Amino acid sequence: MSYELTGKLLKKYDTENKTDTFQAREMVVETQDSQYVQFIKFQLTQDRCALLDEFNEGDQIKVHFDLRGREWNGKYFTNLNAWRLEKPAAGAAVASAPPASDDSFPAAEPPALEKNDDLPF
Repeated sequence: MSYELTGKLLKKYDTENKTDTFQAREMVVETQDSQYVQFIKFQLTQDRCALLDEFNEGDQIKVHFDLRGREWNGKYFTNLNAWRLEKPAAGAAVASAPPASDDSFPAAEPPALEKNDDLPF
């Protein structure tokens, strides 16, 4: 199953040669999850490490990724394995942008509860 996330490329790391035949590269994407900023770390492997070269820190980025999990010596590990990177379409909603604030209207408050509520719960 694949997922996608759009946000700001906060940090990109150099490619690391883990073994003679395996290389990996990590990056961190900043995104807004409701009211809190989230920092999501992704991993690119093998020939996909080069996909990150065309992006700069601070760029908006759309990441297509898979969840990967494995067990080793009784410990469990999870990776977000990025397999495609692209620039978001112009005008697309960006998850890392906080909601626009319009100070000309006061914030709506939740309606007050009535004391003579006839609901059974």
